[in-house]
Order: sequence, then C-alpha cells, then structure tokens
Amino acid sequence: MPVDELKRNTTRGGPVSIFCCRNALLAFMLAALPANPAMAQEKITIGITNAATDAGFFIADKKGYFRAEGIEVTTTPFASAAGMIAPLGRAQLDVGGGTVAAGLYNAVEHGIQLRVVADKGSVTEKLEYSTLVIRRDLLDSGRYRTLSDLKGMTLAVASPGSGSESSLNEALKKGGLKFGDVKTVYMGFPQMLLALINRGIDGCVTNEPTLTRALREGAAVRASKDVIYPGQQTAVVLYSEDFAQNRRPLAQKFLNAYIRAVRDYNDAILDGRLAGPHAAEIISILTASTEIKDRETYARMNAFAVDPDGGVNVGTMDNDLKFFQQRGLVSKNMTVGQIIDKSFADEAVRVLGVYGPK
Repeated sequence: MPVDELKRNTTRGGPVSIFCCRNALLAFMLAALPANPAMAQEKITIGITNAATDAGFFIADKKGYFRAEGIEVTTTPFASAAGMIAPLGRAQLDVGGGTVAAGLYNAVEHGIQLRVVADKGSVTEKLEYSTLVIRRDLLDSGRYRTLSDLKGMTLAVASPGSGSESSLNEALKKGGLKFGDVKTVYMGFPQMLLALINRGIDGCVTNEPTLTRALREGAAVRASKDVIYPGQQTAVVLYSEDFAQNRRPLAQKFLNAYIRAVRDYNDAILDGRLAGPHAAEIISILTASTEIKDRETYARMNAFAVDPDGGVNVGTMDNDLKFFQQRGLVSKNMTVGQIIDKSFADEAVRVLGVYGPK
C-alpha cells in the first residue's frame, strides 16, 4: 500500500487503525492476567484422627505432592474413624483414614458405599506399634508371666468391634483362652495410660505414642516378647463412592500423591524407628501436623508399617471380620471383598513404579 494511502486509512479509522485497536485490547487483557498463572487447584476434604498413621496425608501436603497434582486438601479431625462413616456416605468427605471396624462393614451392608483403597497403617514382625501391655506391678508380683495368666483380668481396648478388640482376641487365643475369659472395658488410647497408672485396668491393647510412654514411664510391660498379631491391618485409606466414581481422575491423582508420601515415610525408618535418612524432616512434619509436639516421642516410638505400594493385608482383615461375625457384630453375609478396591493403588504403582528403598 502506498504511503499516502496508508496515512489516509489510518486517519479515517480504516484497516490499520482497527488492527491497532485490536492489538491494544489484546495487550490490555494479557496485562490483566498474572505473570505466572498457577494451576487451578481442585479441593478435596479428608477426615483424619490426628494419629501418627495420618503421616501420608501430612507429608503429601507439606512436601507439595498434592499441589503438584492440582489438589488442595482440607482436613477435618474426628475422634475415631466411626465418626467419618456418615459424612463419607453423604459425600461431605471425599477421603477418610482410620481403622477397619465392625461399623464399616455394617455401613456398607446398609447401603453406604465406601471403598478401602490403600494401606494407612499395619503391624509387622519388625514394626509393632500396637500391642497388648500389662501393668508392671503384676509382672513384678508374679501374677503375670505368660498370656495364659490373662484369665480373669480387666483389659481395655478402644471400642467394641474394633481392631484392638480383635488383637486382644489373638493374644487370648495364644494363651489358650477365650474372649469371655477376661473383662473387657473400652476407652481411648490416651486414657489407657492414666488407667494403668491408677491401676484401674490390668492391661490394654494400645498404640503409639501411648505405648512408648507407658513403657518409658514404667507403668506397663509388653505382654509378650513375640509380636502378638503380625500383619494386622490397623488403618486404611477410605474413599466415598461419590469421590471414587464421579471424580475418579482426581481420586487417582490423590492416591498417586499419597503413595509418594508413604514412600518417603518408609525411607525414614531405620531399625524400627524414625531414625533413617530424612527422618528429621518427617518428624518435623508430624510434630507440626499432629497433637504431639515432642520430637523425642516420635524419635523413640515404634514406627508403624505402611505398604509403600498401597497394598492392604486381606488375610488379617478377613480374620478380624470373622471375629466380629462370631460376636454377632457384623452380618454373616459380609465379606472383605465388598469393601476393597485395589484399582487405585495398582494404577499408582503403574505410574510411579514399584517401590525401591532409597
């Protein structure tokens, strides 16, 4: 276009002036955007018990694994996993973390669809963070020597139809006793320590950190030198049906981040405690995220086991279920297979690879 014609078009609002206006508008719109727009974060609600076994959730959050998957988490504390069941059923919670108790099976049988998707805590031969303890004075006096001496004692567990109740049953069986051979009482784990000190109970099935505190303060001793219930699945990750079914891609991203986190936790374990590489970082996350603010407690207590590939122990879950059914707490129609969904953990391992210690 000749120069004089270009000038005429510019003056009259022709093609060049329109082009310039469009570019100016585009530049204005771009300037209004953030220089480095962050990826939109999808929100997920998690029910927790503020226990050490919530470590996978805390680590994934603090180390940015959830953010890397485009996830923003909100945690809501519950006194126990039983309190999470109704909110999970109503899709008020997306994820829950707690024990596999009789109430979970009953909820599923009554139409509240929940899925166990990954391990959150278990007992192994080397990592016994939950076990039966007996008052030290009973050992000193000779009243207690072996598991057969449990007969007639008053023993505490967390609640009826709980994993700790099934663990007590395993101890009694090893002592040649039946569940009815002892008086069973129910209380929270922190209250068990006070009951031991005051001699209100003869023993209890407790977990960390109450276990280490009871032993360290001389209030109790382990009831057995051997692990009483190796492999027991004490805690799991639960998905609501709405989250698993209607938000499946997001549910998968969540578990990918969680598996990365529990692998970091496993890497921090050495000789049964949080004493390995990067243990200081993991302990800092736990003290910042749980009600236990004493680093020494986490450093000295027995670490819990958690499968770095997310697998759950179906065998011990089935054993616990049979115990609940024998006591009439769960219908004979229920099976472990009705609550387990391995697909998310399997996909996480496909994406991340099979775990190998660092």
